Amino acid sequence: MLRFICSKLPQKLRHRPSKPNHANFFSTSSLKPTSELPNPKDPQSLIVSFLQNSCGLSFESAILYSNKLNIENVKNTNSVLDLLRNHGLTQTHIRNLIRIRPPLLSADLENTLMPNMKVFESLGFSGSGLARMLSKYPAVLECDAHAAVEFFREHGFSDKQIKTLTMTCPELYVYNAQKILQPKLEFFKSLGFSDLEITKLLSIEPYILKRSLEKQIIPCIQELRRFLGTDKNVLKAIRRCYGVLRTDVVHILQPNINKLISHGVPQSLVLKLFFLRPLSLHICGNRFSEIVNEVMKLGFDPNCLKFVLAILSMSLNSKTLWEQKVEAFRSFGLSDDEICSAFKRQPLCMAISEKKIKKMMGFFVNKLKMKPSMISKSPILLLHSLEKRIIPRCSVLQVLMFKGLIKEDICIPYMVTMSEREFMVKFVSKYQNEVPDVVRAHQGKIEFQGLPMAMEKF
Repeated sequence: MLRFICSKLPQKLRHRPSKPNHANFFSTSSLKPTSELPNPKDPQSLIVSFLQNSCGLSFESAILYSNKLNIENVKNTNSVLDLLRNHGLTQTHIRNLIRIRPPLLSADLENTLMPNMKVFESLGFSGSGLARMLSKYPAVLECDAHAAVEFFREHGFSDKQIKTLTMTCPELYVYNAQKILQPKLEFFKSLGFSDLEITKLLSIEPYILKRSLEKQIIPCIQELRRFLGTDKNVLKAIRRCYGVLRTDVVHILQPNINKLISHGVPQSLVLKLFFLRPLSLHICGNRFSEIVNEVMKLGFDPNCLKFVLAILSMSLNSKTLWEQKVEAFRSFGLSDDEICSAFKRQPLCMAISEKKIKKMMGFFVNKLKMKPSMISKSPILLLHSLEKRIIPRCSVLQVLMFKGLIKEDICIPYMVTMSEREFMVKFVSKYQNEVPDVVRAHQGKIEFQGLPMAMEKF
């Protein structure tokens, strides 16, 4: 076909200059209107010229896509391009769209493209955002967008949720809403989800709507029900992680559960792990086996909560990310044995980000003058919020120590980990009449400068 097309092209199209000027090739201002192009007798050459000059395609691409087009109304085609440009699409966006879906140039402008553009505009799409959405599924411009959007609105979706759904899965617009989407919404409602929960679930995980109700969604729920025991637990699991509905329960989830049970993990702890972080059990079998074996080698007891917390923590890290976090601890002087000891004391210390590790360690070591080894013995310190908990409490101690109301040998780990109620009673309420600044300090309104004490002994 390509050879036939080339043979039909006029000589001046086949023989291009050896060094074309690319400087303004993709500039919309330098493009010649179709009406000024030559009018060759062969329609195919007209299409190739149009694709080159008006759409910015290369000569080779223009030839490739020309046989997929039948441009009879040049005026309409130019209007299609104008419509795209007027909605913020650049020449590069347009060129990419035409490459993905050439028939877009000959689509019905008045009855389809313009109304659809108004619908997408009403959702807040324009410019690069519109281009990104269309590049995922250009055919969305040629469907009944108004009917699709109205369907979602009628079922309680906000325009913001519809925009998110559209950006993620624009292909949903071509589905028969009543036959394909409606039964899925009704099924989720039958499980016990409220209308508000359904809209939230599906706007966050719109891919679920692409799954077959009979072949994928229902079997997934049945397997979850078999493992979790009750519909209440199934709802709890889905609410905890919507992505569980996209899980391959038979080939990934169930084998991983069996792996844990075979290593002596009680089902109650498996359920605990599932509710804490369902995606921990959705890891590819080989990688999951590696994690379980590593946790066993470290000496964790399968009958203890720390065993599943260690699996949860490891599941959050690739091998590379794990090593980066270990290196972050090393940079503060901790040995590998101390890091391992910290992990065994509190597995979730490796679940926090590398950035938080550095920030927390930096505060304790540099600001509070704590020995790194002390932190490795109390890794739970790393799990608290620096801004919301630790600094305000340290600010309270700063005020009280300055006034000489408390001793300077207070145990920082104890102070950080005590309950909020206990801290308020012991350090705020007790002194607020005598030293009103303790209230402001606890509210974060007094800058923390440091404690007048030597923390090295801790």
